[in-house]
Amino acid sequence: MVGRRRRNRRRIFSNIVLVLASGMFVFSGVKLLGIFSDYHKSDKEYKKIQNKVVQEKTDPDTDKNIFSVDFKGLEKINPDVVAWIRFPNPSKISYPVVKGVDNNQYLHTTFEGQKNAAGTLFIDFENAKDFSDRNVFLYGHNMKNGSMFGKLREYKKQAFCAENPYFYIYTPDGREMTYRVFAVSIVKDTSKSYQKSYANEEEFLSYIQHIREGALYPIEAEIGADSQIISLSTCTNVREDERLLVQGVRISEKGIRE
Repeated sequence: MVGRRRRNRRRIFSNIVLVLASGMFVFSGVKLLGIFSDYHKSDKEYKKIQNKVVQEKTDPDTDKNIFSVDFKGLEKINPDVVAWIRFPNPSKISYPVVKGVDNNQYLHTTFEGQKNAAGTLFIDFENAKDFSDRNVFLYGHNMKNGSMFGKLREYKKQAFCAENPYFYIYTPDGREMTYRVFAVSIVKDTSKSYQKSYANEEEFLSYIQHIREGALYPIEAEIGADSQIISLSTCTNVREDERLLVQGVRISEKGIRE
């Protein structure tokens, strides 16, 4: 009799464990389905935008690639657009950039206003939208499928950075700004690396020294007291308070301010 009761209790316990495990499996499956659905929807949206507003052609005289963005078309979709960012490699990074009322508005909202984990690339709400600040912070998610700023993780490898040091920012007023990566670092989200303003040139140069000392590897790049830089920030997906920071110095500018 006692043995039968024990067997019944074990059977009940086993059934409870099985039900809980099945529930966890279903929950995990639904969650994964939602993640993959967000990946698909965001990739589809941004590919549609790229096809609509981006033109790439080769200049027959110079054999150089000409990249242009229809910002009027972008502004019709979202008037918060302030730029387009493009990396020749990783070429997956080619997206519109917005500025929101705060740094939360576009965390999980796409360029077309859809709720999605991918969000939109955006500059810090305290930065000037014309990229005139000494240091502009640009944020994006480290998506596991490599979208948004997911491919920035390639820059943790020194060899990759050496082969792909340049990226470009295009603005609605017709400018094309070329940046050269000068530092790649993994920092806390409360780090001094996120300092946005500087009292004078000495404080800015002190900030640059701090960045270089904390970088994953040394990079030869000239930065002076009057340089303008951009800081691309994304999560590491390792620790919640950890960020990957890829920073570039502006080396040239074409367009209306030439």
